[in-house]
Amino acid sequence: MAAKRKSRTARRRRTARYKAAGGVLAALVLLALFRPVIWLYIGAVLAAGGVGWTVWQLWRTDRLLRSSDAAWRRQDEIAAGQRTLAAIDAMSGTQFEEVVAQLCRRDGCTQVRTVGGAGDNGADVLGRLPDGRTMVIQCKRYAPHRTIASREVRDLLGAKVHFAADVAIFVATTRFSRQAEAFAVDHHILTLHRDFFGLWNNGTPLLSLAEVNGRGQGEARHRARWKKTYSK
Repeated sequence: MAAKRKSRTARRRRTARYKAAGGVLAALVLLALFRPVIWLYIGAVLAAGGVGWTVWQLWRTDRLLRSSDAAWRRQDEIAAGQRTLAAIDAMSGTQFEEVVAQLCRRDGCTQVRTVGGAGDNGADVLGRLPDGRTMVIQCKRYAPHRTIASREVRDLLGAKVHFAADVAIFVATTRFSRQAEAFAVDHHILTLHRDFFGLWNNGTPLLSLAEVNGRGQGEARHRARWKKTYSK
């Protein structure tokens, strides 16, 4: 009896092995017959996976770049807000011109470039206002106790004609004489004296300051305090 049981068990094992081998053989036959179709599907799956991975990588990179750009812009805005008039006073004339150009770009001006230096024809910054008008800017990083004379404003009027600009702007770290301010108003030149430049530096849009052009240097008592504060 034991020998018969062993014989039946052996036959079952051989039968199972034969069935497994037959299944493998059948799979190989099917693979051989339909290989082009199978590889087509496999290729499609791999391609879809590759496209999905690439899209995810691009999305992730875009998010990282946008996040970095936003952080950089926030830091730049903070730094600009912390840039005091005292820090401006310590700059060179060239550095001041760069600051003015940066403020123009901040407010949406385009094609902004510095042109100051020898043979600048009375201009330090050129560009276009957000509304498309061309502008010419003269920058004077003078000590606060000094005064912008009318002849310097007349020079800017000449630069406006030379560059065929629509708008002329005079930016200074001090105040304008009464004659200079009157000349500027009469010839539609925007003058940003120290107080107005401080507002611009702290975030006030450039074009909004045009609405108060020729005003803001104060009455006699204000000018007396100015002289007392900034006199040598």
